[in-house]
Amino acid sequence: MLNVMKLLIPVASGLEQITKRQLFSLGYEKAPADNGRIEIEGDWQDIARLNVLLRSGERVLIVLARFHAVTFDELFEGIYNIPWEDWLTMDSRILMDGKSVQSVLAAIKAAGGVAKKAVIRRLSDKIRTNRKTFSETGARSIIGVSLYKDEVTVTLDTSGDGLHKRGYRSLAYSAPLKETLAAALIDSTFYNPDKDIEKPFADPFCGSGTLPIEAAMKALHIAPGLHRDFDFSSWACTQKDILKLAKEEARDQENRTATPTIFASDISPEAISIAKYHAKRAGVDKYICFSVADATRFSSELKYGVLLSNPPYGERLSEEKEVRALMSAFGKAFRKLPDWNAYILTSLPDFERSFGKTADKKKKLFNANLTCGFYSYFGKPPKANDKPLD
Repeated sequence: MLNVMKLLIPVASGLEQITKRQLFSLGYEKAPADNGRIEIEGDWQDIARLNVLLRSGERVLIVLARFHAVTFDELFEGIYNIPWEDWLTMDSRILMDGKSVQSVLAAIKAAGGVAKKAVIRRLSDKIRTNRKTFSETGARSIIGVSLYKDEVTVTLDTSGDGLHKRGYRSLAYSAPLKETLAAALIDSTFYNPDKDIEKPFADPFCGSGTLPIEAAMKALHIAPGLHRDFDFSSWACTQKDILKLAKEEARDQENRTATPTIFASDISPEAISIAKYHAKRAGVDKYICFSVADATRFSSELKYGVLLSNPPYGERLSEEKEVRALMSAFGKAFRKLPDWNAYILTSLPDFERSFGKTADKKKKLFNANLTCGFYSYFGKPPKANDKPLD
């Protein structure tokens, strides 16, 4: 098995450049993006580091093969030719994942069945067990078979559970943001606590707390994957202690002496209770000021700041009128803070008209399969002699 591997990092549509900047900051300068995936080269150490440190990528996949296939026989042969004995064991718990876009082999469930038979046949032939089925009681291995225009990409998922599962969010609340999306949105703003620790961050529709928690983790340099496990760490082919070393690196980078100013509020007491619980699980509760408050009355004595929020969408027509009225009142409150930057993620049609202000920048993103707009409003840049009030 080669030490240097091709690695794929799936990224939510529209966030490729944000993730590429994160990769660059981690030392990965060559990271071309194509069709929602970023490809780099790396070894086992890189696999461990990326799983622990990457904030907005969705998974870390090893590319095992690429080949052309328009028949199930060609698919079987291409999968069989992969040296699965280097990656899997006799008791590996094999799960199949995949998709087919603009390909002759459009039935992805059938393609997955053929692919798994090829994997089992290869293992049986090479390990010489003469078995046609395995017990599959061992470590989980998720094999991806992705067909795009009849080109097959076969991957092995090193992450297992998606990288958005940091481990701190355990209580349910309405329409939460994925942690990876929240981290990417934060990196899309002017919130940079390393350069300006005094600039506050605020989310007046904080819900279960994902945005302020991710902002605190960024300010403190807390790695998102520090308190969870990954599938690759249970594989027999993985280098020993590689995950332990990556987590040691992550702990060395933490800055617990940082003093970020982070405000999180919501009109729902239940939401604030859940958000506080999640912040405590993430180890950042003492860095966030939580309050039950009406977003339409949001104000601040601090001259400059960054407001980032994911307000209610009003997906049903009966709710849309209420949400429009809410956004109108919220827009009036925000216009009283002309030097603040604001960033709003919403699926509300014609949001700018309801908010009462045309965005300086807007971008199309997706949240939970909903098409959303990400609206950016830029305040005046701070002057050299301007400092936030105490």
